Amino acid sequence: MSTNDVVRRAWEANAAHWDDYMGATGNDFVNLLVWPATQRLLGLQPGEHMLDVACGNGLYALRLADMGAHVTAFDFSAALIERARARSAAHAGLIAYHVLDATDLSALLALGEGQYDAAMCNMALFDMADIAPLAAGLARLLRPGGRFVFSVMHPCFNGLHATFVAEGHDDGRRLTTRYGLRLSRYLTPFTAEGIAIRGQPEPQLYFHRPLGELLQPFLSAGFALDALEEAAFPPGYQPEKQTSWGGNYSEFPPVLVARLKR
Repeated sequence: MSTNDVVRRAWEANAAHWDDYMGATGNDFVNLLVWPATQRLLGLQPGEHMLDVACGNGLYALRLADMGAHVTAFDFSAALIERARARSAAHAGLIAYHVLDATDLSALLALGEGQYDAAMCNMALFDMADIAPLAAGLARLLRPGGRFVFSVMHPCFNGLHATFVAEGHDDGRRLTTRYGLRLSRYLTPFTAEGIAIRGQPEPQLYFHRPLGELLQPFLSAGFALDALEEAAFPPGYQPEKQTSWGGNYSEFPPVLVARLKR
């Protein structure tokens, strides 16, 4: 079984659990970190044709359609696409869903070369065994000047190489707790199993890439990086849904959002 097949099998197994947790409203990562920055960098105009790469349960495709976009959304998990279609019945004509593998260049190009004003991929590039086909495909799917906005777990601070640390500190006047991160590695790409949502049926594979490795396929395909945001929870913030991140770690952005232009 190929690495890509292992990834697909895990997402098929986890689709219902993921959809039950995220629904159409998402969580604090979506609503406070990922979506606001994605909206800003996309600069979406009504009537534009959008690609939603690795769309999952359709959470973001619905938001794009509500903003007036015509959305082509795809994911390689048939179970997630089934959930997305069921949730999007009221948006018939605005969203077209496909079961499609983002690592398959010929399948990507079948979506229509030069047909899209913009594309986005939220919190999924680190789930892909190979991102070079997507970079090459987007260079041909987007119109001249088209933009690609992606969000990822911040490769410097968020991933299986990072450990949360809380240390007691005595400054001679009071006892306090200092919060930080301990990093075991960064520059060398690696693949490892992890759990995105507690209770999911199967662990999934994460593909860690340092920032240079993450951007290189897109830069080689002719894209230019022209915007980047690092998103963190504000000091003292307590997320509504369970996560290790929160205001105690406000100096460390768990999410990176970037815009590339063709």
